[in-house]
Amino acid sequence: MTSVGTADASPGTVDTGRLEVGETRDGSTFGLPVAVVEGARDGKTLYIQAASDGDELNGVGVVRRVVPRIDPDELAGTVIVVGVVNYHAFQVAEHRNPIDDTKMNRAYPGDENGTSSERIAAATYDVARNADLVLDLHQGSTSRMIDEVRVRCGRRHRLHTQCLDLAKTFGCGYVLDQKGPDGQLARVAPSDGVPAVDPELGGAVGWDEGSIAKGVEGVFNVLRGYDFLSGDPGIEAQTRAKAFDQYGSPVGGLVRFHHDLGDRVSADEALFEVTDVFGELKARITADNDGIFWRSRRLPQVATGEYVCSVGKTVDTY
Repeated sequence: MTSVGTADASPGTVDTGRLEVGETRDGSTFGLPVAVVEGARDGKTLYIQAASDGDELNGVGVVRRVVPRIDPDELAGTVIVVGVVNYHAFQVAEHRNPIDDTKMNRAYPGDENGTSSERIAAATYDVARNADLVLDLHQGSTSRMIDEVRVRCGRRHRLHTQCLDLAKTFGCGYVLDQKGPDGQLARVAPSDGVPAVDPELGGAVGWDEGSIAKGVEGVFNVLRGYDFLSGDPGIEAQTRAKAFDQYGSPVGGLVRFHHDLGDRVSADEALFEVTDVFGELKARITADNDGIFWRSRRLPQVATGEYVCSVGKTVDTY
């Protein structure tokens, strides 16, 4: 039997419940929604979480579709899912936890006696660190972004190869292989010996059915590739970028892009133009390096210095 919060699943069953992590401002308790799928046969444990950033909803869409499709009688091992991590931010559709103005995916491994975000991080990490694999489902928030998987442990990390393999098995087509900031789950878990990645499922505020479908497929690729379920995961070569060039606007105005997401770009090639509201050209920005048009702002209006787009660089295939 596996128990997480109030969810208790014996072999061949599924149970849902709540992982209690504190109280709201009126003194009532709150808990994170959790599901446990306990396979009929022994095997590894996969931990999945979504919405650690409260406005990144595509991961919740993935969870909603994945859990009902896993048949515990066909499963070897255990799948544990926390469907909404950033409880307070999710309630108000904000990115950061409004209780302490913290980005949850900078708070790991957490502190059970700390701030609101640190307590939630500690409660979820206590589950994740005991798994064999971790998938932390994200998306590009308010930006438009390709579907990708991020390997955040750093290329010199002892688990780097395992994390790259996990990203390839998930199989979005694109991988960002760049060491992440302190406090990211996908950076912290490998340091405790657990391969972890964060799939970034599109962007521009979720609910995007195409990105959700890719996420569902990716989870089942992992379930098949790591022998939780029988079947072929269909592993394919991935396009990998090892860094970003990020571009802001030197002027204010309206952006017109020269590329779509996923396009190859060459150094000195135009990325975007900025015009005034009457269409007069004010600036044309070119690429610093060869790469892939990876991410862009959703709205056309920009102020001086405001973020516009990113190009993935140092690109290869593995």
